[in-house]
Amino acid sequence: MVSMCIVHGVKVMKMINSRDLKDLHPKVAAMCSAFVNACKLQGVDVLITSTLRDNESQNALYAQGRTTKGSIVTNAKAGQSFHNYGVAFDFVPVVNGKCQWNDAELFKRCGIIAESVGLEWSGRWAGKMKETAHCQYTGGLTIQDLQSGKKVT
Repeated sequence: MVSMCIVHGVKVMKMINSRDLKDLHPKVAAMCSAFVNACKLQGVDVLITSTLRDNESQNALYAQGRTTKGSIVTNAKAGQSFHNYGVAFDFVPVVNGKCQWNDAELFKRCGIIAESVGLEWSGRWAGKMKETAHCQYTGGLTIQDLQSGKKVT
């Protein structure tokens, strides 16, 4: 996954941290769309904040709070995140045009909606870093499966 752009006539590689549903595995994109629509039907707007990430972008997030400024937001290095395989996305509920990053009850409500359309919501993870803004569909595959080339069907 390499993205190129031209800056002052020079080709420059840039990191990929997409928000586009088209960058997700087709099954996950359909589930994400169903999630957004189901939230809307229940009066909750959501913004998709991250879908596919390349390894460079993932490592930059991993560095946050460790070797760069900010809070730790992930325990996954490059290749260890479901985002790297297009089967995960992050979201935030939006109320009156403002992101509700600290509304635990609203995230829980969204998590229940995500589960109702067949997604795994990481707000329920036990013994792992809970991330209430994260959903995924892996078809039962592990990170090791995806690293070895297996694909979600």
